[in-house]
Amino acid sequence: MKNKNIYRNYVNLKSGQVHIRISGKEKNDRRPLVCFHLSPVSGIIFEKLMMEMGQDRLIIAPDTPGFGMSDYISSEPTIRDYAKVMKDLINKLKIQNLDIMGYHTGSKICVELANLIQERINHLILISAPIYKKNELEEQHKNMGNYTAPKGDGSHLIKAWNGLWKWRGPNQMPTDIMKIFPDQIKGGHKSHWGHKAAFSYTYPERIKNIKIPILVINTKDDLFNYTKRIKKYLINGKIFEKKDWGHGFLDHNTKEIAKYTRNFLDKNEWPREAP
Repeated sequence: MKNKNIYRNYVNLKSGQVHIRISGKEKNDRRPLVCFHLSPVSGIIFEKLMMEMGQDRLIIAPDTPGFGMSDYISSEPTIRDYAKVMKDLINKLKIQNLDIMGYHTGSKICVELANLIQERINHLILISAPIYKKNELEEQHKNMGNYTAPKGDGSHLIKAWNGLWKWRGPNQMPTDIMKIFPDQIKGGHKSHWGHKAAFSYTYPERIKNIKIPILVINTKDDLFNYTKRIKKYLINGKIFEKKDWGHGFLDHNTKEIAKYTRNFLDKNEWPREAP
């Protein structure tokens, strides 16, 4: 296998099968990086970053249970449930020490996983980490925390597409949206479970327990303003604002995000722009 290639596999766990993407060599002097995606898509969002980072380390992107090609958890999950599955996955893969990265819902999975196995994790990178006021959280639940039933005229598909298009990043084109759209709608009547779990999980009570370095990358997306509020809850962390990035930056700014990631994970260097 060439380092730049990505291969896929299924891992059998008690909760069901988890689909993973893998790049890089298993035997490496750098720690593995495990990446958790936003809802309701899949690890496909990390593929270009994986091809870059896989040149010098093992990088793994699982599909969260119920999304992509991973099995559902038997009952409606919490973020802690997702984190427990990821802990089981890491154990099954025999990974002892690692770094983790999360995107939106995946960031919350990162934080909860760090609460479970903090002694094995060296760094966290969170792409957005929103703090909501009560009324804002209620609005999020209303807009994204419920199931949208299919319509005979396909209007539910237009609604899903328009949601992605509305918050597209500065370089995202229709072809970029189409890349993730199949996973956006694959979850069916349980596709809202990821958002519902995310909106039921709040950072302040859990992130304050984490003493290892946390880099929060705040891009100009739908969580930009909410993520600014996380700063006071970080024990050992900084916020790195990138107003020229948005959704799709992992595809369109791959070299740049890889540079920041390597410096943080391998050299303990914060981005210079991070206050």
